[in-house]
Amino acid sequence: MYTGKTVFAQLLEHLPLHQFRLCVKRYNGNYKVQSFSCLDQYLCLFFAQLTYRESLRDITTCLLGMQNKLYHMGIRGKIARSTLAYGNETRDWRIYQDFAHVLIHHARELYSKDAFGVRLQETVYALDSTTIDLCLALFPWAKFRTHKGAVKMHTLLDLRGNIPSFVAITDGKVHDVNILDVLIIEPGSFYIMDRGNIDFERLYHIHQAQGFFVIRAKSNLSFKRRYSHPVDKSTGVRCDRP
Repeated sequence: MYTGKTVFAQLLEHLPLHQFRLCVKRYNGNYKVQSFSCLDQYLCLFFAQLTYRESLRDITTCLLGMQNKLYHMGIRGKIARSTLAYGNETRDWRIYQDFAHVLIHHARELYSKDAFGVRLQETVYALDSTTIDLCLALFPWAKFRTHKGAVKMHTLLDLRGNIPSFVAITDGKVHDVNILDVLIIEPGSFYIMDRGNIDFERLYHIHQAQGFFVIRAKSNLSFKRRYSHPVDKSTGVRCDRP
């Protein structure tokens, strides 16, 4: 008995699939593909992200367990662990990068008018990083320590909607402050960072690009206060000291 569309199919309606097909065409992603298209691959990974799958075997086992519903989920290709693994290895990653940028643009438009506790018209970003541990036996290129592998994911988060606007994955040994060299500063925007990003030359480049930054000071920071401005502490500002 027909009971309506699956939740997955309803979520799929919000995806701009025309834009996805343009991304695939841009990089010729479906060249010589017989049955498992780039869209099939994307929907499998989309399903894995929503359902917290942890491995290729986990993804394929769950999908094959409801094989009679795959067509209604938009998946037309034949599901197999080896097929999904081959697609992940050989498909051009720029297809999914470009489509991610499309989705981020749509999401930022949806949240552009939302408040987040501070009365600012300008965009406010938070920049931070997290270290992802990896097994050196499986990822020998991800050298971090003698017996430990890792990569570092640097993320710039738009605080209106908590939307990632920039993500860079580097070697685990790359210091956070190096990301400021590749970050494109948006004039008039505020960048909130941890003290690991303290580098006065790089912070001055943010100032030159007409951006603003808020950063924690290190315990050994040598500075001298020149003067102070009066503040209303009821607003949450503790002091204003240039």
